[in-house]
Amino acid sequence: MNFLDVKTDFAFKKVFGSEDSKDILLNFLNAVIYFEQERQITDLVIVDPYNIPMLKGMKDTYVDVKAQLDDGSKVIIEMQILNHEGFEKRVLYNAAKNYSAQLQKGDKYHLLNPVIALTLTDFVLFKEDNFITHYFKLLEKERFIEYNDDIELIFIELPKFNKTEAELQTVQDQWLYFIKNAGLLDYTPKNLEKELEKAFDIANEANLSAEELELQHKKREWIYIQNSALAFATKQGIEQGIEQGIEQGIEQGIANTQRETVINAHRANVPKETIVLITGLSLAEVERILSGV
Repeated sequence: MNFLDVKTDFAFKKVFGSEDSKDILLNFLNAVIYFEQERQITDLVIVDPYNIPMLKGMKDTYVDVKAQLDDGSKVIIEMQILNHEGFEKRVLYNAAKNYSAQLQKGDKYHLLNPVIALTLTDFVLFKEDNFITHYFKLLEKERFIEYNDDIELIFIELPKFNKTEAELQTVQDQWLYFIKNAGLLDYTPKNLEKELEKAFDIANEANLSAEELELQHKKREWIYIQNSALAFATKQGIEQGIEQGIEQGIEQGIANTQRETVINAHRANVPKETIVLITGLSLAEVERILSGV
C-alpha cells in the first residue's frame, strides 16, 4: 500500500480540495484553526475544487485550497514544500488580494468578510522558537490592541512536528502526522478520526487514475530537481564563501601588520620615507594611516 506525499501541493489539493472532501476539510480546519476554541465551523463551500485539467496547466506554480466558511469568512490553505525569495510577502499579498476582491465597484466596505491564510510549510520559517504554529493579526504596536480579525495569517511548520504515531493525542496531532508522513507509510494507522481514514483512502495511490499518478510523479520529480539545485547552489556558495574568507582574511592580516608597523615606527621617530621603504606602502598610504592615530 502506497500513499501520496500530501506535502506536495497537488496531493494536498486532491485530499482537501476535492468535491467530496467537505467533511475532511471541516474536520481539519476545526482541528488546526479553532483548536481548543468554542467556535467550530459547521459548514463550508470548497471554491475551485480539485480537477485534473486545471492542475495540468499549473506546472511549477503553487496550488491552494479555498473555502467559504459558514460565517462568511474565506480561508486560503496552501502547502509549501520549498522556500523561495519573497515567500512571506506572497502569502500576505495573496490574503490581501482575496480580501479586496470581495467588493465590486460601488459596494460598501462593511460587506467585507474576514480572510484567513493558513500556510503549511515543509521548512522552518521562524527560527526564533520551536512553536509549530504561529498566528498573526493586526495589533497596535505598543499596547497590543486588536485592530480587527479581518486578515489573519497562520503558519504551521511541519519540521517542528516530531511526534511519533504512538504519541498522537489530539485530532490536530493526527492531521499533522498525516500530512507530514503519509508518503512514507505503507499502512493506515489505527484509532483515527473517520475523516482521517477517508483522507488516507483518498491519498491511497491504488485509488488514483493513471493520469493522476503521472501528474503526481511529475510534481515529485520537479520538487526533487528544485531541492537538488538548491542544495548544489548552497554547497557552491559555501565553498566560494570559504575561499573568499581565506583570501580576505590573509589580506586583512597583512593590512593590519602593515598598519601596526607604520604606527610603531612613527612612534620611534622613524622618518616617513624610511617607513615607506620598510613597508612597501606609498607615502600617501603611510600618511593616511598616521592621520587616524
